[in-house]
Order: sequence, then C-alpha cells, then structure tokens
Amino acid sequence: MDAKIKQLEMIQGIINRLANNSFLIKGWCVTLVAALFALSAKDSAQRYMIVAYIPVVIFWILDGYYLWQERLFRALYDYVRGKDDEEIDFSMDTKAFIRGKDTWSRSIISTTLLIFYITLIVMMLIVKYSL
Repeated sequence: MDAKIKQLEMIQGIINRLANNSFLIKGWCVTLVAALFALSAKDSAQRYMIVAYIPVVIFWILDGYYLWQERLFRALYDYVRGKDDEEIDFSMDTKAFIRGKDTWSRSIISTTLLIFYITLIVMMLIVKYSL
C-alpha cells in the first residue's frame, strides 16, 4: 500500500505543478498584454497593440499543452488508483491515455481556455477601437 500511495503522491505533485504553470501563464499573458497596451498608449504607436495578439496566441497554445498534460496525468492517477499493490511499477508514462478526444488541440479549445482567452482578445479589441 505504501508504494501505491507514494506513486499517487508523485502523480499528484506533477498535476499540481502543471496547474500552477497554467495559472502562471495566464498571469504572464495578462501582464504582457497590459504592458504592451500601456506602451502603445504612451507612444501612440498602434503597432504595439497588434503585437500584443502574438503572445496571447502563443500563451493560449502553451496553456492548452499544460491542460492536456494535466488531463493525461489525471487519467494516469485514476489508473494507478485502481491497480493492485503488487502491480505498482512507478511508471509515469502517459502515452497509453492519449485518446481521440483527449488531444492537445482539443485542450486548446476547451471551455475554460476559450472563456479566458476569447475574453482577453475581446477586451483587447474593445480597448484598441476605443482609443
């Protein structure tokens, strides 16, 4: 039982790091967009507003990757949770859990990421056209 608990703790640690990375990416994205908008307002250079869309897309894709990995490790967690104690091998391989619907591209267009990044893009458009 100790081996099973230890492996579950290791997997949970990875899930926590992935969730934390996703949170940090969202924070960096908002910070960078705000800085680029402040720079564009100061210099009256509209090109900074256009450049602000590039990091949003890059962060969105990276955030989708972290969400996808988190989902794979959650599937691994559930798999290990159901294993017998004798079958514990401390494998962290998640390739067996990649299925048709659980893909990187599907994670990018997940509801949570769509709400955050589409809202951010709409806010950017509102600010751009209100200046």
